[in-house]
Amino acid sequence: MKNGVYSLLKARFLINDDAVKNWRFIVFVILLAIVMIANTQRFEQKVFQIAELTNQVKELRSEFVDRRSELMKLKMESTVSEKMIEKEIFPSTVPPIKIKVKKEEEKSFFKKIWQ
Repeated sequence: MKNGVYSLLKARFLINDDAVKNWRFIVFVILLAIVMIANTQRFEQKVFQIAELTNQVKELRSEFVDRRSELMKLKMESTVSEKMIEKEIFPSTVPPIKIKVKKEEEKSFFKKIWQ
């Protein structure tokens, strides 16, 4: 057991006759570790990017709500009438009249009658 520990500490398994097999395994383990580290790094970058995009979405959504409420206020009749009074344009006292447009067939029918 003592020789086994000393040979391990002195790394004799790397210089023995069958050390090529050991070196292949060590290189494979190192490459695997590099791939795992790179994969973890990319994962963390994506997590940070998702968090940043989530914050941007929240900001844009709140800005949208603010703009929509501002638009609703601007579209109100009272706001429009106040702006028009400044330009000396006053609301109408006569109610609007609905204009109906008849179909072509009815127009042609009435043309025949009037002729």
